Amino acid sequence: MTRKYFGTDGIRGEANTYPMTAELALKLGIAAGRYFRKSADKPRVVIGKDTRRSGYMLENALSAGFNSVGMDVLRLGPVPTPAVGMLTRSMRADLGVMISASHNSYKDNGIKFFGPDGFKLSDEAEMAIEEILEVGGLKLAAPENIGRAMQIDDAGGRYLEYAKTTIPRRIKLDGLKIVVDCANGAAYKVAPEVLFELGAEVIAIGVKPDGFNINFECGSTHTEMAAARVVSEGANMGICLDGDADRVMIIDEKGHVSDGDQIMGLIAQTWAASGKLTGGTLVSTVMSNLGLERYMESLGLKLLRTAVGDRYVVEAMRAGGFNLGGEQSGHIVMSDYSTTGDGLISALQFLAAMVETGKPASELAKVFEPVPQLLQNVRYKNGADPLGETSVQAAIRDGENHLAANGRLLIRKSGTEPLVRVMGECEDEVLLKAVVDGICAEVEKFA
Repeated sequence: MTRKYFGTDGIRGEANTYPMTAELALKLGIAAGRYFRKSADKPRVVIGKDTRRSGYMLENALSAGFNSVGMDVLRLGPVPTPAVGMLTRSMRADLGVMISASHNSYKDNGIKFFGPDGFKLSDEAEMAIEEILEVGGLKLAAPENIGRAMQIDDAGGRYLEYAKTTIPRRIKLDGLKIVVDCANGAAYKVAPEVLFELGAEVIAIGVKPDGFNINFECGSTHTEMAAARVVSEGANMGICLDGDADRVMIIDEKGHVSDGDQIMGLIAQTWAASGKLTGGTLVSTVMSNLGLERYMESLGLKLLRTAVGDRYVVEAMRAGGFNLGGEQSGHIVMSDYSTTGDGLISALQFLAAMVETGKPASELAKVFEPVPQLLQNVRYKNGADPLGETSVQAAIRDGENHLAANGRLLIRKSGTEPLVRVMGECEDEVLLKAVVDGICAEVEKFA
């Protein structure tokens, strides 16, 4: 069976447009409820969301679907995605749901599922839910077994207290001035409060969500405002989260931005020195910079690459017993603490290193020199298959030969749009541009 609804990170699309409609959310709640309901003994599901206006619509529709098959719904309100993974386990729920389109604008929304272990669903589980959806004839609960929905008022507080436990109690942030940009998203309450309670002077921005301003010119994909604020306020560092707070970018005291590769490199180095990095391995995707791989090798450590998507990083971590992984985009997974990317807890690890070493953010936020990287997206006609064309394949082979041992190429289709992503790395930036432009020119013939 071909995947119809689920992409690399749940189901996502423009709100109130198929498939991200209340109708599908209702059916999805029924199908997922049927798949996860283990018995008639009080099955339950937790539902979290970010701050998009469409979250109310999808939350209500999903709740009705779950209730109709006999599941009780525990509504968490606006909480980060990692909080949903944590609370699914701690509240002994059979299923967790996060309603969010992550770093996208308010017009989009999405639905991600977590199993009872707090991890995102496997491909097999998602396929099984799709099959239930497609087959139809969904069996509903008897009137006396219909579930109910209730609000959990302290969900954010539970996550807040847990986040504080992920760094040693001796670590205090007293004397540190920190800018935190919450992207007008799910962490707008908990992130500033965690930092304040740990002792920091907090300058919070992106904390006035109105249902439409999530990720708008703020957050991890628009770091300019936070960087300027760090410099103007004389802050020690800045933290930029995205709409559902599962990714982070770090800003040093000079206003320079560091991505997930740099943060992972620092955490890997710190954990390896203390004997905490299991297997001497960091798991990341094929998108991570070649400089990170070389840096890990210089430390006698290994970088294990996976396909793009934090779910594949987590799968490799679980299969190999590794406890640190992530993506260049700022998803950082520390399985000792979380089942998915956690921007806030990742930032706390960075802050712990600042406190322990006494070094400024600028000395910690750039642990390796990145190899020049160029990424271009080329749109093609629906139904076309550019990567199957002889001329495109020849251009890719030619590019690989030119880069040889001095760099690498990564060519892949987008999982959500008719795009070919052409990424190259090479110390020679002139050669790099020529190679990437040459491949893009061939792909554009099928636009």
